[in-house]
Amino acid sequence: MTGATVNAGGRLLVRATRVGSDTRLARMARLVEDAQNGKARIQRLADRISGVFVPVVIALAVGTLGYWLGTGGGAGAAFTAAVAVLIIACPCALGLATPTALMVGTGRGAQLGILIKGPEVLESTRRVDTVVLDKTGTVTEGAMTLVGVHLADGEDETEVLRLAGALEHASEHPIARAVARGAAERVGELPAVEDFAGLEGLGVQGVVDGHAVLVGRPALLAEWSQHLPADLEEALTAAQAAGRTAVAVGWDGRARAVLTVADTVKPTSAEAIRRLRALGLRPVLLTGDNESVARSVAAEVGIDEVIAGVLPADKVDVVKRLQSEGRSVAMVGDGVNDAAALAQADLGLAMGTGTDAAIEASDLTLVRGDLRVAADAIRLSRRTLATIRGNLFWAFAYNVAALPLAALGLLNPMIAGAAMAFSSVFVVGNSLRLRGFR
Repeated sequence: MTGATVNAGGRLLVRATRVGSDTRLARMARLVEDAQNGKARIQRLADRISGVFVPVVIALAVGTLGYWLGTGGGAGAAFTAAVAVLIIACPCALGLATPTALMVGTGRGAQLGILIKGPEVLESTRRVDTVVLDKTGTVTEGAMTLVGVHLADGEDETEVLRLAGALEHASEHPIARAVARGAAERVGELPAVEDFAGLEGLGVQGVVDGHAVLVGRPALLAEWSQHLPADLEEALTAAQAAGRTAVAVGWDGRARAVLTVADTVKPTSAEAIRRLRALGLRPVLLTGDNESVARSVAAEVGIDEVIAGVLPADKVDVVKRLQSEGRSVAMVGDGVNDAAALAQADLGLAMGTGTDAAIEASDLTLVRGDLRVAADAIRLSRRTLATIRGNLFWAFAYNVAALPLAALGLLNPMIAGAAMAFSSVFVVGNSLRLRGFR
């Protein structure tokens, strides 16, 4: 059930897993609110400058008053010039420069499904030059399908699917879900599993109907002396060459089959890669799949650099290595095993369709599962930062340029007040241009 669902008839029993402040909508609202209330590094610099600028202006106003009185200009002219200095230098526009741009930028981002966690994220988007993309669920749909069953001599397909499907049904991995779903569709109800264990980066093991079953990489079966016969090795190689993922199945001391699953590339991924390149970013495909599968997907979307065969725990090491090479790294992912890498990256972008752990560890959350939004997020963040910089520049330049005129008595306090107000209007208007971001 989703929001605004109407029960037209009958009885509806609903269990709320999260309510109030724990709901995803409430968390998204908090992210936007925190971003709007924070301060970017450039704003903190402006605050420090203002801490010096204000005393200097007060001293200048006092000096102007003394100068005009000392030169016989008269008390009226002296006070007029001093007041004009104070009015024209009033740093209202400085105070509005950052919050208005942040308010409009983050609000527009929320409309587009982009949640910016804080203003410091804006600085990171300007520096990044490399974007690491997790393959499954980010570049691809992440919803794999069982497309082939290759049996060793004398094996029964129904029995292989029944035992392998039962074991994989206990796992949350996308490949495991594909095998379990395909097995259930072909053989019906799956038996129960005992002593289930997930082996990170290798596969799963457990007891099904009294059989010690292994499903995963050939290396997992090899650890139990269940080596693939020549025909299954050939099927495994052929599947990998075709860009598919193959998992081996074995039990009771023998390798029994190779199952192949395929994951389709999202139709928008190729365009997203082009947009990221246009932003000056170098895309890198990161995956735990074998080199052949990774290269096939990379070629389809236009990525040249591929890092394959990476265990979940090693993803953060890949990000560290790229950073040690002098790159500023953005990471896009959606799974629990991406959380550490997202936190380590200079800029972490999590797909909102992914896990809570990934979302919490990221700097930007992309509500939709469309990779093009990642390019939009970086572009919007850079545009917002550029708007803040423009606001601060014109606010300072305006004040500094008008101060000599006020000190020389060439600026009436009434005109100075109107000009000061106009500078604030200019800053707000410049920030509102972000509403037109597409």
